[in-house]
Amino acid sequence: MLHRVEVFLRHVVGWLLALAWWRPWRSGRKALLRAAKRVVLVRVDNRVGEALLTTPLVQALAKTHEVHLVVHPKCARVLDGLPGLAGLHVFERGWLWRGSKELASLQQLATGAVVVNAASWVEYSGTPALAARRIGAHGCVVGPAVGPSRLLMDVAVTPRADTRNEVAQRLHLLSPLVDGPAGSLAFRTPRVTPAVEALLAAHPSFAVVNPGGRLDERRVPPAVFALVTRALVAQGLTPVVTWGPGEEALARDVVAGGSGVVAPPTSLDELAALMAGARVVICNNTGPMHLSVAVGARTVALFWKMPVEQWGHSGRPHTMLDLTAEPDAEAMARRVAEVVSGGPGH
Repeated sequence: MLHRVEVFLRHVVGWLLALAWWRPWRSGRKALLRAAKRVVLVRVDNRVGEALLTTPLVQALAKTHEVHLVVHPKCARVLDGLPGLAGLHVFERGWLWRGSKELASLQQLATGAVVVNAASWVEYSGTPALAARRIGAHGCVVGPAVGPSRLLMDVAVTPRADTRNEVAQRLHLLSPLVDGPAGSLAFRTPRVTPAVEALLAAHPSFAVVNPGGRLDERRVPPAVFALVTRALVAQGLTPVVTWGPGEEALARDVVAGGSGVVAPPTSLDELAALMAGARVVICNNTGPMHLSVAVGARTVALFWKMPVEQWGHSGRPHTMLDLTAEPDAEAMARRVAEVVSGGPGH
């Protein structure tokens, strides 16, 4: 009940703000859609996976436009050095309500440009809509036609009816600018360190197993990963179990219950390098899943109580497995092992 009240109040405040900032005469800025050579993508979420899900938009625009990306300060490290990106900029939430030289600089950058609010196409999110509008004060603002934010967009894009896939829907936001926008997840060439080089040298044929994730309720039980490590060893692969902040004990439990080696602490680039060198990456539906896909690794992603059709990545070499209906960890592990071995589950 409390959550519903919070959602209701957020929408009420959102509509009030949207009405206060609504400027119907801005519709004339639609002329910039085809004329502008600069596009400023705005995605101010602080999650790694969300940042990576913005990279197909850069790919779709890079050959025809000068592409800039505005992100949460915590995500700048994720997108630094991304191919095709002309500029990477950060946005502080406090700039919504007070002026700053940094905001003024972003507004100057976006003058005469198209600003794309690359926010959720499913549910209303006020901060990115307001951020895009503030940045695009002198440009044309494009974004999803969701809730109150549609009033803040000069061009509100309705979602595609034929798919729920996140990448497809986010690319669709570019349809007013380019015909048939297409792109895939991307990442810079990982910066390999001596620690990663040593691990690669010690285990020339290995798989990355990443049992963690930001939200516990979306994780497949650790026992599944432990059982999968045994199947990997049977195929001649060394399971390298990677982990994020606060997850080292989880990684050690997986190895203790199965087999393999626990990876040392890894930076984002080190994790990307390990994934890129692995025969296969097995992980939950988390930020590391998107990173694995972005570096081109063969990815087997395990989904638990989350829609595969929305968050998954279809097509070879990737496999997305919905394990929600499986009765126990052994049944889950069997499905994963079949996929890894190229058997019936593949």
